[in-house]
Amino acid sequence: MGSLCFARGAFTSTTRHTGRYLCVPFLSVVSAPAGVLVGRYSQDTARRDVPVQCVCYHLPHRTLLKIQGQDTSPFLQGIITNDMGLLEEPGLTAMYSHMLNVQGRTLYDIMLYSLKDAGQGVFLECDSTIKDSILRHLKMYKLRRKVNMNPCPELSVWAVLSKQHNAGQEASTPELSSPDKALVWDTDPRTQEMGWRLVLDSRVDPLDVIASCQKGDTEEYHRHRYTIGLPEGVRDLPPGLALPLESNLVYMEGISFRKGCYIGQELTARTHHTGVVRKRLMPVRLSAPVQGLEEGATLHTQSGKPAGKHRAGVGELGLSLIRLAHAKEALTLKSSDDTTVTLEASVPDWWPKDVNIN
Repeated sequence: MGSLCFARGAFTSTTRHTGRYLCVPFLSVVSAPAGVLVGRYSQDTARRDVPVQCVCYHLPHRTLLKIQGQDTSPFLQGIITNDMGLLEEPGLTAMYSHMLNVQGRTLYDIMLYSLKDAGQGVFLECDSTIKDSILRHLKMYKLRRKVNMNPCPELSVWAVLSKQHNAGQEASTPELSSPDKALVWDTDPRTQEMGWRLVLDSRVDPLDVIASCQKGDTEEYHRHRYTIGLPEGVRDLPPGLALPLESNLVYMEGISFRKGCYIGQELTARTHHTGVVRKRLMPVRLSAPVQGLEEGATLHTQSGKPAGKHRAGVGELGLSLIRLAHAKEALTLKSSDDTTVTLEASVPDWWPKDVNIN
C-alpha cells in the first residue's frame, strides 16, 4: 500500500485512506449446466471488469433542502456570503457559501446546486444536525418572497474521490453509466482535492451510476478532509463562534466581495480589506490520538503561551484554529484526563502559494 502526502511536506500517511488503498472486488458466481458456456454475467461481475478509478462515500452527516420559486436567487442573495449570480453563468451549477449571523460569525456552511430542468431553484446541502435550525433561519427572512422550502429525506449525498489523484493535480471526471439517476453530479466547489459531489435517490446504488467506482467507509472521507485541512459541518465550524475568513472561506471560493449587502457582511468586508487575519483553521497531526478532548481545547506553545483552539478530528488528524505567529512551532494540547500531546500544523497544498505563515 503506497504512502500519500497531502500537505506541503508535513503529513505523510500510510493509513488506509482516500484514494490510495486496495480493494478486492466481489465476484458473483453464476451456475450453469455442465458443458454449457455461460455468456451471462451478473452486475457485480461486470463491475469487476471495469478498472476502479474512484471511491464513493455516503455522507449521512449531510442532508438536503429544496428551495424553489421565482424569488429563490434574490432571497438567498441577501443571506449568504457568495454571489447567486454565479449559478447563472454557463457551466456553473455548484457553489459553496456560508450563512452568517449579524455579528459576522458563521452559522452554517452550505453548498448550493442548481436544480436540473427546474428553472429557478436549488438544492441546499447542509449539516444534518442543524437542518431544522437552518429551515427556521430561512423562514425568518423569507417574508413575502415567492419561494418554497422543503427537506429532502428521500435523497442521499455522496462524495466521490479519485484513486489516481495526486495533490495539486486535477483528476479526470469519472463517467456516469446512468446520468439520468444523478440528481446532482458536480465538482466539489471548495477545492479539487475534494473530488465530486453526487446526489441520488436513497434507493439508488451509486455503483449503478458510476461503473468505475467502489464504496468506501465514511471515516476515510473524514480522514481525507482532516489531512488536507478542509472544514465541514458544525464540529469544525461551531455556529456563532467561527469567523468566515479565519475558516479559509476565501480559499474555498465561498465568498464574494463584489456583491451587495448580506447579513454579516460589514465585519467580514472590513476584515478582508484591512488584510489582517491573525488566526487560521489549519490541519494538525497529533503525536497520539486523544480521547475526551473538550470542545475548543486550548493549544499552547512549548513556553506556555496560548496558540489557538483545537476544533475537531479523527484519530491523530484534526483541525485547529491557530495563531499564525505560532503556526510553525510544536504545540501542546491537554485532554480532559490531563494527558498532554504535541501537535504540528501544516499548510495545505490547495491554499494559495503566496500565503504568509510567520
